[in-house]
Amino acid sequence: MSTIRSAAARIFRLVPGPVRLVTVPVRRCSTNSLSSKSLSISNRRRYALHAATVGLALIAADYVYNEKRFFKAAKVGNVQELRKQVETAKNDGRSSGGGDEEGGPADRRHSLGWTALMVAAANDQSAAVKELLRLGAKPDLREQYAGASATASATGLHPLEVLQRREDEFCSAMNARASFLGWTALHYAALADSSVSATALLEAGADPTARDHAGRRALHYARDPSPTRDVILEHIRHWEEKVAAAAAEERRRFPLEQRLKQYIVGQTAAIETVAAAVRRKENGWADEEHPLVFLFLGSSGIGKTELAKQLARYMHRDDPSAFIRLDMSEYQEKHEVAKLIGAPPGYVGHEEGGQLTRALARRADAVVLFDEVDKAHPDVLTVLLQLFDEGRLTDGKGKLIECKNAIFVMTSNLASDEIAQYGLQLRREAEARAEQRVRPTAGLPSGGAPPPTGDDLEPRKEHDENSEVGECEEEALQVSRKFKDTVVRPILKRHFGRDEFLGRINEIVYFLPFSRQELLALVQRELRAWAERARARHDVELRWEGGVLGALADGYDVHYGARSIKHEVERRVVSQLALAAERDAVTRGCCVLLAARAGRLTLAVRAPRAQDYVPLDLAAL
Repeated sequence: MSTIRSAAARIFRLVPGPVRLVTVPVRRCSTNSLSSKSLSISNRRRYALHAATVGLALIAADYVYNEKRFFKAAKVGNVQELRKQVETAKNDGRSSGGGDEEGGPADRRHSLGWTALMVAAANDQSAAVKELLRLGAKPDLREQYAGASATASATGLHPLEVLQRREDEFCSAMNARASFLGWTALHYAALADSSVSATALLEAGADPTARDHAGRRALHYARDPSPTRDVILEHIRHWEEKVAAAAAEERRRFPLEQRLKQYIVGQTAAIETVAAAVRRKENGWADEEHPLVFLFLGSSGIGKTELAKQLARYMHRDDPSAFIRLDMSEYQEKHEVAKLIGAPPGYVGHEEGGQLTRALARRADAVVLFDEVDKAHPDVLTVLLQLFDEGRLTDGKGKLIECKNAIFVMTSNLASDEIAQYGLQLRREAEARAEQRVRPTAGLPSGGAPPPTGDDLEPRKEHDENSEVGECEEEALQVSRKFKDTVVRPILKRHFGRDEFLGRINEIVYFLPFSRQELLALVQRELRAWAERARARHDVELRWEGGVLGALADGYDVHYGARSIKHEVERRVVSQLALAAERDAVTRGCCVLLAARAGRLTLAVRAPRAQDYVPLDLAAL
């Protein structure tokens, strides 16, 4: 008997938690063993060992992580069970399983997408919220439950089963058919009107400005008035002050012009114009009753769309929902106004809303790009006129959307030929002035060679994908007021047919053709991109000599901008590489060198363990 008791005692010391699960099997085994007088001491010991094994198995089974019990505990506020389940998951090495936002055991997700912190907040279990935060739960994890139908399709379950589990294991008071995609625990606390839970989440670092998939903050779901709403408003005020101070410091250290020039080749005057207007708006030196409106003019492929994208990245820290792009060639008919703002009541598609109004309802401070606005129907321009004038828009349902903090960018190819020719003239004049500045006062010596031009300025040396084209200080080209008023404005007025529309535009930004140095930088960037692809996809190293840049830059077409450079690289470089790879002349691990001879590009290949390049004759393969 003493042997059995000592074995059980050893188990109790090794395994934490209640011991009542072990006492029953041990007692039964010991009673049976003692009832038989014929059993020897060794048999008693064997029975004791079996009893200990059974008890240990029962204890281990009781301490295995159980998803249903974990989330049920969060739902009813069972703090002890939460603590036990989190500790068990920690010992098992379990994490949240949430992908990029993976957290600790307290963040372990339900198989249908939510976390225990969300469950506790939705059911107003403030004690459970505080305990989960103490155990390391992240307050800003996002809900992945997208409604019964979408979740059933993603998980392979029946929609009725999804509905039942959502009600049983999350909250029975919420519509399980609706999508809660992107919600945080603070959204649920606001909807449950739990001021204690909301306070605990905010003090733990929850972002009160976080938006769900529909673009709404937690404040949108709080009752008005309510203590929960007051708590969230106070933290929003402090949060925005802190974010504004950090953004101001970042702008001082890293101005908008510097950021844009990292991604935009050339267009110095356009970048400075846009940056100056945005700076006025950000620092409170602009009319707050009207949104900021730009019209970008210039040839295709000159950087208009890219500048709008980079502006959105700068303003909203790479948030994809903060950049709205609408191709206005899709709005060439009168009836397509409904596609923009939504169909009126009684018409097909009324419940869906419009493409623009839906996007602005999610992010009223977004950067909105109206691409090729000159192709839109005049009735669409009438809608934009109201939008630009008042900073508000009424959708098909009659809902008013305020968007005075948005930035609207329109692009157009109107007057592109005139702007291109004018830009080329400005380039020639600037080059002539630069030549006058560098020309020696005494002139060239008799019989001296003229200054080098064109490709002779480029070094004949091998470049790799990390090499940089030398930058030269070029004169910023400014479009004259006379050219704007006498050439461009009549074209715009003739097309749009109304002065009030042009009067709503804060800045008309002109994009001029690239200089020779900018073309070399474009070629360098395109070759570097293909070098990275060659290394990643085919394990091939791509290098080039300096003359290659000039040969490819000669393919520039002023009417197609950077796209002509992209196509030139594909035709003259990538096509040769693909042909050489097809004929096994370029294999994995080799190095390819591009060279230019008399305007023609040639390839030379160096085998993986070879020292020298071997010229490649594709015609002979």
